[in-house]
Amino acid sequence: MKSSRILLIAALLLVLPLAGRVQAQTKLSSKQLYSQFQNPDSRYRPFVRWWWNGDRVKAEELVRELHILKDAGIGGVEINPISFPSGADTLDTKPLKWLSDEWIDMLKVVFDEAEKIGLQCDLIIGSGWPFGAEDLPRDERAEVLLTYALPVPSGERLEMSTFHIFKEIDPGVTIENPRRTPELVSVCLAPDPIGSLDEAIDLSGNIKDGVISVDVPEGKWQLYAMVKFESFASVINGAPGAAGSILNHMDAAAVRHYLDHMADAIEAKVGPLSGHLRAFFVDSMELEGNNWTSDFAAEFKARRGYDLLPWLPFTMFEVGRLGDVKSFEYGSKKSPKFQEEVDRVRFDFELTKAELLHERYTATFLGWCKEKGVKSRAQAYGRGFFPLESSLGYDIPEGESWTTNWLKHKIGEEMGDEDYRRGRGYTMINKYVSSAAHLTGNRIISAEEMTNTYKVFTTSLEFLKVGSDMSAISGVTHSVWHGFNYSPLEAEFPGWVQYGTFHNERNTWWPYVKNLNDYRARIASQLQNADMFTDIAILPANYDMWTTMGVQTEPFPVKLNVPYTSLIWEAIHKTGGGADYVTENILKDATVKNGKLCYGPKEYGTLFIVEVTGTTPEVIAKIEEFVKQGGRVFCIGKYPEKSLGLKDYQARDKQIVAGVERLKAYPDNFILLEKPEDGKYLEWYEGVMEKYSLPHSITISDPDRFLLQDRYVTDDGSNFFIVMNAHMSEARETDITFPKSITSGRHAWVYDPATGTRTALKLDQSGKAHFRLGPSETYLLVFNKDGRALSKKTSSPVILSAAKDLGAAKDLGAAKDLGAVNGPWTLTLHQPQLDSTWTATFDSLQDFKDMTDSSFVNFMGTVVYKTTVILSAAKDLGAAKDLPKYLDLGKVADICELKINGKDVGMKWFGERIYDISPYVKEGENTIEVKVTTLMGNYMQTLKDNKAAQRFVLRRSQPYVSAGLIGPVKLYK
Repeated sequence: MKSSRILLIAALLLVLPLAGRVQAQTKLSSKQLYSQFQNPDSRYRPFVRWWWNGDRVKAEELVRELHILKDAGIGGVEINPISFPSGADTLDTKPLKWLSDEWIDMLKVVFDEAEKIGLQCDLIIGSGWPFGAEDLPRDERAEVLLTYALPVPSGERLEMSTFHIFKEIDPGVTIENPRRTPELVSVCLAPDPIGSLDEAIDLSGNIKDGVISVDVPEGKWQLYAMVKFESFASVINGAPGAAGSILNHMDAAAVRHYLDHMADAIEAKVGPLSGHLRAFFVDSMELEGNNWTSDFAAEFKARRGYDLLPWLPFTMFEVGRLGDVKSFEYGSKKSPKFQEEVDRVRFDFELTKAELLHERYTATFLGWCKEKGVKSRAQAYGRGFFPLESSLGYDIPEGESWTTNWLKHKIGEEMGDEDYRRGRGYTMINKYVSSAAHLTGNRIISAEEMTNTYKVFTTSLEFLKVGSDMSAISGVTHSVWHGFNYSPLEAEFPGWVQYGTFHNERNTWWPYVKNLNDYRARIASQLQNADMFTDIAILPANYDMWTTMGVQTEPFPVKLNVPYTSLIWEAIHKTGGGADYVTENILKDATVKNGKLCYGPKEYGTLFIVEVTGTTPEVIAKIEEFVKQGGRVFCIGKYPEKSLGLKDYQARDKQIVAGVERLKAYPDNFILLEKPEDGKYLEWYEGVMEKYSLPHSITISDPDRFLLQDRYVTDDGSNFFIVMNAHMSEARETDITFPKSITSGRHAWVYDPATGTRTALKLDQSGKAHFRLGPSETYLLVFNKDGRALSKKTSSPVILSAAKDLGAAKDLGAAKDLGAVNGPWTLTLHQPQLDSTWTATFDSLQDFKDMTDSSFVNFMGTVVYKTTVILSAAKDLGAAKDLPKYLDLGKVADICELKINGKDVGMKWFGERIYDISPYVKEGENTIEVKVTTLMGNYMQTLKDNKAAQRFVLRRSQPYVSAGLIGPVKLYK
């Protein structure tokens, strides 16, 4: 194990210096940061994943789409060749083979035009995921080792062909590879139950002409077979030339050959890629279960000190697609002692695999990027990689955030503690990725946002905003939208759609999408020029999971051993603190100074150990040093009690137990906490924080599951907090108290990323202010030395907009409800897709989806609502000054623009649809005009023969969504 750690440390040393390259940027003052907030540079703007569908691309269309994206406020494109959408009309276009001269010519067109108009380019390695190619040499293709277990009749003659075994165990992959070849590695009989390896009967000598023959002894027995499949899976959604077999990522020479082949072909025609690309990108490392390479057994023995092969049949589970476990109860039952040993071997197996992937793939790729002078960007996780350490060396480590997953969790509607996934836009992996970046001082952390395989045509800009804001809370600082499909204008509506939220000029909300991109750029301009403040570390029980369950597929594990882990960091942030994940490797390499765990630029005074059972003597020794210097460690649910891995485990177990006993001599610093009660993790942490005076930057009077915050510190010592309400239909209120360490000598501001403006933040003498955050609202609370003096003379709610003004007034009972605007309403409906315009009259407002008339139910486009109201100061309101101040449109689906008496009042694309109308109303007759842009999903329901509609709407049985001005529309003063 010592030799393996030396190898891993060496690999980390190769890649870690690269992390600093992203930080080679000018440090900005507070005034410069605010200037960037008002008008962000293009580098802060979201990128898009630009799918080159089937590589059926033409120069003219590529140029046209680049300009569309530029005009929409996009800052760059990730060039991503992918397979052609199933069932779409190719329009007789020619597919260009990956790395062909014609394909590279199209790259050159994009590089030249992007430079001309100020867009940056990233380029994916290969195509699809995980990368590979049709022409990979056989010895460079990925391999998988699988176990087959079958109960066999007692006391009978058994004959079974290897063909039957191969057929039964054929890998359950996403895309079958016709090139795959099986090889029987071992076969044995094992009693059921089994108590030791010695009880298994080797049948390698019982195979003749491809048939296994054996007389099964009396009793219960299982036949075990280990089968290796070479070329076992194909690239998922690979474009022509880059489909075919998956590359063996555990072969450094194969990885380097693939990368050089790609770069050499392109650079021969366009010159050094450093002159054209910001970054090389690698999509998530979903290796389809790849777990073997030709020298794996030899490497295992050298690193772990014993022979793996006899143990393998018993360590593996029944698996399916992506290597996900189908059954943990597979094969013979094991005695407790044998189960313990098998679990320890499983850990050693997973650790060896992770080390090989890190040393042979990650280090190779990062070193190659450095040689090319192009930044590295990747989703450096998947299955078998270190979930945190694999992101340490990347210039731009990347996570992913989803609009929904297969369970259809409701972002903006729910965020309970019953399930760590429900209502979260970010995935569980994001915090690992951002923690890795924080540990190396890396400020650019991208995310694939908002990945969409379900609500493709019914996702609103507000939904994207809330999801990406939640992604920012998880530590992401740069958005890469998922995505933009290459699709010529001649393609049948809605065009070529492979994946993703429908970022396309044919989407009804496209004329407004720049508002979202401006918003994201303003936030990124601040996050990328500061460091998240985190002083609490969390050690998850991932090595225990490797031990008992094997690695899981991030970011969607089938099962977790401690499923509430992410709720711990959430609770810390929801109560005003900040936390990062750490790992055994990080702790081992950390130093202890003045009672702080120090790694890179980070210092942690508090460590939570979340239900960790197994760890290493080195980690216990580091924790002991930390505790002796005054650091505090909280063990949730249990103390660590044993070591990891098989060799000499009894002796190492004793070291762990002895170390924990020594730590118990420091009861104020080494503390055992009861496991949180299910569904009450936030309340649990509030109690722990209060009892033990845990650190938190701000004091939040009413922590709420939907109120999220992070603290950042800039280069000039300024502080800002990103604070959001993740609920899309309800406001949240709380008092927030800021300590003198943050407010003293600084001016306080509220930055509004929706407008690029700021307002002075008023605090009382204790540093407290009362906040009301409306639905979907996010603000930056900034403390710097730029601007007017800090005011401390108010106890009123913080007022930032008409919506917040009215909301606060209503809550205080100060606003007078003048009643509803009842109509009648005249509607002018325009449906561009049908080139149709017509009018209608509503006596009362209705949700289109609930009507019986299909022309409304299936409407997609814009609706202009008009009505008039008579406002008489003498008769109705008593004085001209009592004319209405606010108009609340109530529920609107989706985007609205308001005119009063022909004058533009404003557009709203998220949050409360409340307007200050006092400058626009008059005595007498007033005309109210509301233009509503609906989503397109309801219309897609009608396209029964449309392949895109079939794939993303009809086959998924999507419900109809609300549409139109629904109200109630009310006047207030």
